Amino acid sequence: MSDKNDLEEDYFARVAREKKEQLRAKIDAEAAEREASDRKSRFHNKCGKCGHDMFPKLFKGVEIDVCSECGAVLLDPGELQELAGSEGDGVGDLFGFFFGKK
Repeated sequence: MSDKNDLEEDYFARVAREKKEQLRAKIDAEAAEREASDRKSRFHNKCGKCGHDMFPKLFKGVEIDVCSECGAVLLDPGELQELAGSEGDGVGDLFGFFFGKK
């Protein structure tokens, strides 16, 4: 009879441990989501240099973000390559400057 009780206790202990782990994972995921949302609300479209608002401006057909206060420019992924053009047109050297292409 003792073996049966031990097996039952082990089973219920394992079930309780698994539920705690699942709950912890859910709480951690929700906390990470809240943190990401909070970070986005504080920093989205803000200048990394001075913290003021960034506003979109059209430059050579590419919409770039420019700080309303200090004039800093933020380029989204791919915008530098788009502005730099091909390597043979002289402007492509800009791409090499930032990414080490020679």
